[in-house]
Amino acid sequence: MAETLPPLTLPPLSRHTLALYCGASGDHNPIHVDSDFAKAAGMPDVFAHGMLSAAWLGRLLTNWVPQEAIRSLDIRFVAITHVGETITCTGEVVEKFQHQGRQLARVKLQTANQDGIVKLSAEAVVALP
Repeated sequence: MAETLPPLTLPPLSRHTLALYCGASGDHNPIHVDSDFAKAAGMPDVFAHGMLSAAWLGRLLTNWVPQEAIRSLDIRFVAITHVGETITCTGEVVEKFQHQGRQLARVKLQTANQDGIVKLSAEAVVALP
């Protein structure tokens, strides 16, 4: 029954992307854009906002179904996404079921870097046509 969503591979994470996300989200935490601040906090460098990676999973879903079909999206942050990493978002339908007369699908999702290290894992429920 497994159905695989078309994967979404993003360009390598850049400082520019992080700065743009700060402006778009209003999340100006310096740990994401200020290398000196990040290093003083014990990190090797700045890193992605967790919600930026979550947005990529949302994009994976909306590339597959319309936004209004998404019923839930539960995300678990597993590891930090670092500058320079290439992230691929993947998903697989693991269950189809009926609820209140609607055909729904449960989808397992994840982001992973170019080395296969999982950064986020998630589960979504979507309405099917």
